[in-house]
Amino acid sequence: MAAGSGGSGGSGGGPGPGPGGGGGPSGSGPGPGSGAGLGSGGELHPRTGRLVSLSACGRTARRQQPGQEFNHGLVLSREPLRDGRVFTVRIDRKVNSWSGSIEIGVTALDPSVLDFPSSATGLKGGSWVVSGCSVLRDGRSVLEEYGQDLDQLGEGDRVGVERTVAGELRLWVNGRDCGVAATGLPTRVWAVVDLYGKCTQITVLPHEPGFSPSTPIPTPPLEPSAPPEDSALAEQGTSRDEAFMVSPAQARPETFPNSLESHNDFASMELSEVVSNAILSAYNGGLLNVNLSSPPAGEGLGSSCAATSPTLTSNDALLFHEKCGTLIKLSNNNKTAERRRPLDEFNNGVVMTNRPLRDNEMFEIRIDKLVDKWSGSIEIGVTTHNPNNLEYPATMTNLQSGTIMMSGCGILTNGKGTRREYCEFSLDELQEGDHIGLTRKSNAALHFFINGIDQGVATPLTPPVVYGVVDLYGMAVKVTIVHNNNHSDRLRRNNAILRALSPEGALRRAAPAAQAEPERLLFHPNCGQKAAITHEGRTALRPHATDDFNHGVVLSSRALRDGEVFQVRIDKMVDKWAGSIEIGVTTHNPAYLQLPSTMTNLRSGTWMMTGNGVMHNGTTILDEYGHNLDRLKAGDTVGVVRREDGTLHFFVNGMTQGPAAWNVPPGVYAVVDLYGQAAQATIVDDVEVTPVSEPLPEGNNQASPSSPSSGAGGSDLRFHQLHGSNAVITNGGRTALRHNCRSEFNDAIVISNRALRDGELFEIVIQKMVDRWSGSIEAGVTAIRPEDLEFPNTMTDIDYDTWMLSGTAIMQDGNTMRNNYGCDLDALGTGARIGMMRTSKGDLHYFINGQDQGAACSGLPPDVYAVVDLYGQCVQVSITNATGPMDNSLATSNTATEKSFPLHSPVTGVAHRFHSICGKNVTLEEEGTRAVRAAGYAHGLVFSTKELKTEEVFEVKVEELDEKWAGSLRIGLTTLAPGEMGPGAGGGPGLPPSLPELRTKTTWVVSSCEVRRDGLLQRMNYGRNLERLGVGSRVGIRRGADDSMHILVDGEDMGPAATGIAKNVWAVLDLYGPVRSVSIVSSTRLEEPEGTQPPSPSSDTGSEGDEDDEDEEHGPGGQDQVAVIPTTLEFLENHGKNILLSNGNRTATRVASYNQGIVVISQPLVPQLLVQVRIDFLNRQWTSSLVLGVITCPPERLNFPASACALKRAAWLLRGRGVFHNGLKVCPSQICEKFGPNLDTCPEGTILGLQLDSSGGLHLHVNGMDQGVAVPDVPQPCHVLVDLYGQCEQVTIVSPEPGAASLKNTGTQGDMEKADMVDGIKESLCWGPPPTASPLKSCEYHALCSRFQELLLLPEDYFMPPPKRSLCYCESCRKMRGDEAHRRRGEPPREYALPFGWCRFNLRVNPHLEAGTLTKKWHMAYHGSNVAAIRRVLDRGELGAGTYRSSSRIRVGWACGLKRGYPDPVLLTGTASILSFRPLKGEPRGGFEEPGENCAPPREEQPPPVLLSPSLQYAGAEALASKVQFRDPKFQRTHQAQVAFQVCVRPGSYTPGPPSAVLREPPDPHFSPAELEWVTKEKGATLLYALLVRVE
Repeated sequence: MAAGSGGSGGSGGGPGPGPGGGGGPSGSGPGPGSGAGLGSGGELHPRTGRLVSLSACGRTARRQQPGQEFNHGLVLSREPLRDGRVFTVRIDRKVNSWSGSIEIGVTALDPSVLDFPSSATGLKGGSWVVSGCSVLRDGRSVLEEYGQDLDQLGEGDRVGVERTVAGELRLWVNGRDCGVAATGLPTRVWAVVDLYGKCTQITVLPHEPGFSPSTPIPTPPLEPSAPPEDSALAEQGTSRDEAFMVSPAQARPETFPNSLESHNDFASMELSEVVSNAILSAYNGGLLNVNLSSPPAGEGLGSSCAATSPTLTSNDALLFHEKCGTLIKLSNNNKTAERRRPLDEFNNGVVMTNRPLRDNEMFEIRIDKLVDKWSGSIEIGVTTHNPNNLEYPATMTNLQSGTIMMSGCGILTNGKGTRREYCEFSLDELQEGDHIGLTRKSNAALHFFINGIDQGVATPLTPPVVYGVVDLYGMAVKVTIVHNNNHSDRLRRNNAILRALSPEGALRRAAPAAQAEPERLLFHPNCGQKAAITHEGRTALRPHATDDFNHGVVLSSRALRDGEVFQVRIDKMVDKWAGSIEIGVTTHNPAYLQLPSTMTNLRSGTWMMTGNGVMHNGTTILDEYGHNLDRLKAGDTVGVVRREDGTLHFFVNGMTQGPAAWNVPPGVYAVVDLYGQAAQATIVDDVEVTPVSEPLPEGNNQASPSSPSSGAGGSDLRFHQLHGSNAVITNGGRTALRHNCRSEFNDAIVISNRALRDGELFEIVIQKMVDRWSGSIEAGVTAIRPEDLEFPNTMTDIDYDTWMLSGTAIMQDGNTMRNNYGCDLDALGTGARIGMMRTSKGDLHYFINGQDQGAACSGLPPDVYAVVDLYGQCVQVSITNATGPMDNSLATSNTATEKSFPLHSPVTGVAHRFHSICGKNVTLEEEGTRAVRAAGYAHGLVFSTKELKTEEVFEVKVEELDEKWAGSLRIGLTTLAPGEMGPGAGGGPGLPPSLPELRTKTTWVVSSCEVRRDGLLQRMNYGRNLERLGVGSRVGIRRGADDSMHILVDGEDMGPAATGIAKNVWAVLDLYGPVRSVSIVSSTRLEEPEGTQPPSPSSDTGSEGDEDDEDEEHGPGGQDQVAVIPTTLEFLENHGKNILLSNGNRTATRVASYNQGIVVISQPLVPQLLVQVRIDFLNRQWTSSLVLGVITCPPERLNFPASACALKRAAWLLRGRGVFHNGLKVCPSQICEKFGPNLDTCPEGTILGLQLDSSGGLHLHVNGMDQGVAVPDVPQPCHVLVDLYGQCEQVTIVSPEPGAASLKNTGTQGDMEKADMVDGIKESLCWGPPPTASPLKSCEYHALCSRFQELLLLPEDYFMPPPKRSLCYCESCRKMRGDEAHRRRGEPPREYALPFGWCRFNLRVNPHLEAGTLTKKWHMAYHGSNVAAIRRVLDRGELGAGTYRSSSRIRVGWACGLKRGYPDPVLLTGTASILSFRPLKGEPRGGFEEPGENCAPPREEQPPPVLLSPSLQYAGAEALASKVQFRDPKFQRTHQAQVAFQVCVRPGSYTPGPPSAVLREPPDPHFSPAELEWVTKEKGATLLYALLVRVE
């Protein structure tokens, strides 16, 4: 062939018909064989993707780190393309690590100024890219099923692009024109090649005229040490009339003759397969003839395959064999198999192919139907058994020969597991519509494919003749064989998943758009089955919302830009269903996504906010995140935004809820799920994004400069592929999890992939926990190599060369070496970090959240492996990037187990002040107790005047907000004294504009819900979000006695935000963003006399009457001491493994499970000393409760059992109503026949005490009352023991009383009513508030309301007996219980508000009514009343006649309706009155008067209307519930009180309407004004439920 010819076209001036085209007289027209396309020399541009290296004079490009990176391999041509010339590259090397392969196209972007994206599909501004077999323009698909699938090309294949004179884009593959891919190309375009996924190296082919394939192009070496390829593969062309003539020895077939679709099923032999063939050839004695050179003509791959597999005919397609399992039904011409009776049977569903599989032939099925009844799901594989001769088993894994099956995520050979973790996907987690395939390659390797992704080699040696087999097991009901082997759709669907799973996925950034603003955000037309899109794509709705509650998923029409808020307004809701709208993002393109019934069912690439939690891929990652979406109403808005740093934020009514997820990939689509009540939503435009400060690098991602092994690169530490049977390794070996975490609690040991170096930190972060089990993560080191380790159930079962930390115990070879190590692994929660390090001296150190806990043990041998046991509550951990100890003293607490208690402010003392040194925009007012930011949104720093003392609370109240700013108040502690500030630029103090920038000295800051130390982020999702503060909200800070920092919001302790706080710290606040002014509401604590105990966290330090109580405590009753009284009692450090001590070791909390909660008081119990503990918290999910007693053996070295009942020596215990000695119940004759109360029924706030009398008898005291001798002659010395068992989760030591609590010496008997004394003797114990002499009361407000209720002298028969008699809804009590503000009740359900601020006294249920009527079917409401009408209403048993509006005048002296035998209520006028009624302002003197005692009741034929309301804020207004003044008989103080009734209302008996009463304050905004007042005239429509009392 002439050197100038490009083909065998004509010699004239017109184009010839050959593939090379014609040309001029020399025949030099362009053609695919010429490779013409570059302007000068066919070189690549020197500017490339960040992982690309160029060689061979810019003609060869190689992607570095192909085993760790799959993208950032973009290269462009050096010069723009010439029209009609082809830019051709050859694939030199591919790897099997990734899915996807080479992508090629053109772009109008100049490479000289281009900001290279991570992949070619990220190119914008006029870019056309062929990916797989799709054509994308600016990242969006414009043409599907185009040309040949580029992902199927192998090493040596050639691919090129051409811009024609007409502006068309054409693709050339191995010299073959694939047709027009796009039109309308600009005149100036550059060629684009993306070395993506499997493709790691390409070479540009030169465009010499008359390119001759007989002249081999030298291929540059694949690696520096690799030998060059022998020769380039031959090229072949095709034309309409004649073939391109080449040497027969270099002919290469374009297709496999046995493929189902010839041009799509070609799978070229990769280098790894050639090596495998060579090994197999040697192993099998030459049975396989492997030729590394190109096959001769007629004996290439195609012909060799044809030797064993005849050419496919039309009736030779893969089908299911007619012989199948007993429950299988075949249809669709034997392409579909379905298991009958899927809800009754789970097996006997085996089907096989009708013929053996050919080499490289894909056998693929689609899952059509699943059921949720069974565990386990589809299994697929191959078998050598002929279906004609096979007796089908119940399940295919029962076959003991000739069978290879994939089950779950493992491989079973002949029924036995050969590979535990074969792939990332599990067949049990696949959904309807997913695809599963398999192929036996020509090298005998068996590969499985899931949604088009090759999972790699399952087994290298597969028999030559195998049939495909499918087992429709468990959940799998119906499948269909898929004959289209083009997997491009599924590949693109799953590429986003793999990119998100990549360890470097968070580093990717989308290329900045060089084009016009993207189109308006709309809903995509592809939506859920029950959803519809209207209003030009702006509105989504469920038309039949009352018939269906799901299938309402809708997605945005395009991907979101970084920082772009997608926000929708809820237009319509229905009341029929539970649950409501859900919103989030997904990596799935809506054009290709098979929409699930609910978006939380999607197991990949999806983040959703549902309720008040956040779910990722169907798994909850945050339980208590933000505002509960289920409580939204029509008109509310919800939104989502992905920020540039990869964080995901949600918005509710324009307020950000804080970060919900991290490392979210770019290019995600917004998702809205119109679920449950949500029926219609509309996209809202012009959304302003709330500014969020740029997050600083996290501590666990930064290596300390002093780190022993810190280096420039990341650590290569991973989890080893060998692990426990229940463990799963994902994320490239960086994440380990325990599957079936709610049914399995052990067998999940994981170990590092190599031995630790001296001084190297192996650190993990806890990512997921469950509350089902006791115990949690265990961590340590072992000298046993993973290959030699037989993984036990738990690592503490190993009896050699292993050191583990379990709870607080250090264990060596399964034996406890040391108790009470510096940290407790069982107390850690989600987000906590645990590190292990072997020092050069052979010591083992543990690090918790970067803080060194000290040496755990010494004498460790070198070369130890880190080992982690995912035990009990711990489910998932990931390796962090930390390589050395971190300077981080912040610890993540387990918010699920730590309890918060209210601290009342202000306390007695001198008011706090702000320091005169403050931010330049701050003005101090009211003698330094009020701070106002005069301008701007920053420069608002203020400090406390003095250092905070231990347990001192510095608290402020928000006075004024400026809503135009975003952000939140910031509060913290700093070691920087305000007076040490240097001068600033303006001569003032050199304060930074915001608190996170204050880094002169150590500063701990809480901003929004984040905790930072010196600006570095240490913890997320702490406590309540400070962005939600309103006017009147209180925020405080406290430095605990345990060197911890606590934040208080509205009196509620949010728990420890940080630990390791310095001793000398000042409170610091930042009036940032919307918070414009605050005022101090706290005061400094007065100095306490020596020996006075600090109050426990639940004491009412600011309640009225504390001074009186203290006088009673130090009265004469405390002078008769006969023994030395300890000044301080505390719990011993040796305790049960689930115990956490706090409050100076005076409070014990069980943080996990129901047992392992034994604590002992460190000081011995001496005669006449009353040692008391208060029950702080009960968990009603358990049975039984606290156990109390004494032990006479030394407790310091006692190894405590799981429960106190297991103590078999020197133990006397009180449990329930019984007394036990050494585990055996004492005979009743030895003690009182009916001794004491039942300890299992003690409510919260009960104070229990033990006291020894002079003769050694052990007395039990309950709320200060002596229950008598429980155990006589107790040996001494003895120690008080408390077992926090079952319901009892927290107790606190009450200050010791030397004999003051006995019945004789108590100083409170004078204050007790006679009836109380009688009841106390008769009943032995009356559960309720402890006696007023108790040093610490459960709730003073409850006691005050109870005293008022007693003054009403109402018969006790009307009320429920204790302990169900009353319930307090004061701020402290309801927050301690975690009560929500609103609940739903009745049929149909209707919402009502809880009576916050009131105390409820429960009334007995009318025995003539059905209990179900009261509890389920009727609605709940409130009725404001007055004291004069209470008795009459109770006598009648319902509202109606006798119930009057409180605007009626009340005459003093009314005593209507009192039964004989009850004294008249004291309602006398004059100064000595206890109850005196105050009429409303402006009330006329001649108003309606209450009837006297002997008056007739109102006429029933005209009952007055009864006014009700679901809100006590309205029903309890003064206009509806009149106030009465009374004098507290205990403290002789005057208060105001109101009464109301909580009633059940029969549905349909009332009419909702607007409020009729004129109120001073606006009504409850939670309820619609049109339904705030209910009016009923029907008799029997109401049922009394409780009497409510509010005292001011």
